Amino acid sequence: MKLFEFKPKLVSCLKNYSKETFMADLMAGIIVGIVALPLAIAFGIASGVSPEKGIITAIIAGFIISLLGGSKVQIGGPTGAFIVIIYGIIQQYGEAGLIIATLMAGVLLILLGVFKLGAVIKFIPYPIIVGFTSGIAVTIFTTQIADIFGLTFGGEKVPGDFIGKWIIYFQHFDTINWWNTIVSIVSIFIIAISPKFSKKIPGSLIAIVVVTVAVYLMKIYGGIECIPTIGDRFTINSELPDATVPALNWEAIKNLFPVAITIAVLGAIESLLSATVADGVIGDRHDSNTELVAQGVANIITPLFGGIPATGAIARTMTNINNGGKTPVAGIIHAVVLLLILLFLMPLAQYIPMACLAGVLVIVSYNMSGWRVFKALLKNPKSDVTVLLITFFLTVIFDLTIAIEVGLVIACVLFMKRVMETTEISVITDEIDPNSESDITLHEEHLTIPQGVEVYEINGPYFFGIATKFEETMAQLGDRPKVRIIRMRKVPFIDSTGIHNLTTLCQMSQKEKITVILSGVNEKVHHVLGKSGFYELLGEENICPNINVALDRAKSII
Repeated sequence: MKLFEFKPKLVSCLKNYSKETFMADLMAGIIVGIVALPLAIAFGIASGVSPEKGIITAIIAGFIISLLGGSKVQIGGPTGAFIVIIYGIIQQYGEAGLIIATLMAGVLLILLGVFKLGAVIKFIPYPIIVGFTSGIAVTIFTTQIADIFGLTFGGEKVPGDFIGKWIIYFQHFDTINWWNTIVSIVSIFIIAISPKFSKKIPGSLIAIVVVTVAVYLMKIYGGIECIPTIGDRFTINSELPDATVPALNWEAIKNLFPVAITIAVLGAIESLLSATVADGVIGDRHDSNTELVAQGVANIITPLFGGIPATGAIARTMTNINNGGKTPVAGIIHAVVLLLILLFLMPLAQYIPMACLAGVLVIVSYNMSGWRVFKALLKNPKSDVTVLLITFFLTVIFDLTIAIEVGLVIACVLFMKRVMETTEISVITDEIDPNSESDITLHEEHLTIPQGVEVYEINGPYFFGIATKFEETMAQLGDRPKVRIIRMRKVPFIDSTGIHNLTTLCQMSQKEKITVILSGVNEKVHHVLGKSGFYELLGEENICPNINVALDRAKSII
């Protein structure tokens, strides 16, 4: 097996780097940095941390992912998918718990890359991805209801679960602040219509600037002070904090390990999906294992500075491509732009209305929901619909960790069921027609099966899912032939349960004085059976290359 090679795209891109490429990367990096600003603030606040921590994540993680990543144009940073997980961790374990979980997720991502498991992540069933993505979208929307309508709860704590949230919302809906609602609706409207007027400047930034200025003027000249802003809830620090290493203990690691797995799996899926989408647009091919290592390093270093989990962001990556980004330099410039904003312009963020950020996140949740894809998947086979709906409802009602675990288990069970259904076991007791076994006419005579001989044809993989199926087929016949020929020419692989099943069959057949003959075993299966010691029980003389030789052997026994 070839060892893992760490090959950041930046290294190969800099070999033929030119002034023209740098200018393209510079413009793209500046625009992406501006696009990332409102999203980083919104994701930070929605996750339950201070706004500058969202920007710190975009700066540090964005820089590392571009510096070490396996994609030319991938932009890393905080994303909406993590909001639900982060909020839940902080509620239960505090920010110290979040740091530990993110560090562990970073280590897991590096291990996924080093052991070359980048391709495996891509095999997670599509209904599971759509199910939990849509579920996250609904959950994000739910978390913003209080800020959209300006609800107050009289000191009562808002529950962390979906149903609990809606119960308390309905109980306190009489506290609605109509000014807040108007600000949210106007913000959503501006974001929705802005693409018609501006392709370069993101609607979220336009909405934040316009609405913030409007609310500030209303407060100064109209005396309207009932619209809460970021500054009313948070104290913003315009500096990069010092790195701090959390106190690690075995109990915390043990409790947070399942959550760390969820962060790692979700981060791997989202980053590789983003990189794959980008490949299709720019006609390149990313290195998935290098990308996972970069994501892992980013998620180890970022939390040390108070950041939150990060991954590849599809929206920002597409913005980078659409604005001319050519190499990872654009991603590095985007991080530098955000750093300058943090250091010199961050105090202005205190004037941004919370209702405006809620509007931004409503649009994010709408785009994330993929409701058209969700609706289309409902027309697919029942097994896919089952996985989709179970993953969706578990994500919404419980949490993402349970949803991913259960969704993967159900998907695996359904996959095994499908493989079992494709594996057929047939019994032939009279004659074999060679012409029916090929797509060309062979004009060969039918092969007659002697009296006292049964031929079993296994068509498909012989694994633990169908091992008992073979026994059931023999039990239905109920007779005792002198020879059983098992044709295995269409068996691509066999596992330990299949070997055990065959061994038991041979042992029982020998007690009943029935000879078992294997016919047409392919080289791979032949090697596995030989290594297991099965042939010592069966006898080399009963291993035949094809059905003709097997029938001749059966005749000699009879």
